[in-house]
Amino acid sequence: MLNVTNINQYYGGSHILRDVNLQAELGKITVVLGRNGVGKTTLLKSLMGLIPIKTGAIEFNNKPIQNATPFERARAGIGFVPQGREIFARLTVEENLRMGLAYKPASTPIPPELFELFPVLKQMLQRRGGDLSGGQQQQLAIARALAAGPKLLMLDEPTEGIQPSIIKDIGRVIRMLADRGDMAIVLVEQYYDFAQELADHYVVMERGAVRAQGLGRNMEADGVRQMVAI
Repeated sequence: MLNVTNINQYYGGSHILRDVNLQAELGKITVVLGRNGVGKTTLLKSLMGLIPIKTGAIEFNNKPIQNATPFERARAGIGFVPQGREIFARLTVEENLRMGLAYKPASTPIPPELFELFPVLKQMLQRRGGDLSGGQQQQLAIARALAAGPKLLMLDEPTEGIQPSIIKDIGRVIRMLADRGDMAIVLVEQYYDFAQELADHYVVMERGAVRAQGLGRNMEADGVRQMVAI
């Protein structure tokens, strides 16, 4: 579904991503781990087209997309949940969800499945996004990314600043989405136990490059915990 080959990215004269390779398969969760500042968020933003890559190739559904705009990538079937959630604080929950349908006809309904995944959102449709708790905002951000039915879902540290009960709910939803078999998931995460529980494949980044990768079930044996320890 997603094939990333030798991508490089720079901020000014700083070389941020260094020949990064990454694959994501339908029905699988690829977890990207690494300490702060190693390029994980930059990688996701590059895949979404929010920042340009300098060299390399990004293929989605067997088509090159490295020159596509973020809008075109979203229409092609890529959903993105950014770090910090970035929900619209002054808009209602319903309006936030409709932003995820922005390129669909205005009459397109909000998929009922979103309220099955996150029941709390149905109870709060008319509340402003800024009035929700951090955990509720994270659920809203994920639901917004799912509204258009993406084939690839990318999440940037969805557990950051979230209470443990909501982390469990989010993990359950991510696993359920992958197990349906019609979506690939790329998860950037610093919480090792959460990542290990969900990972089908893992990638460890260090100084903008891929240091190690392998099967999720081998993370402990491969010493991934020590690689990402602060």
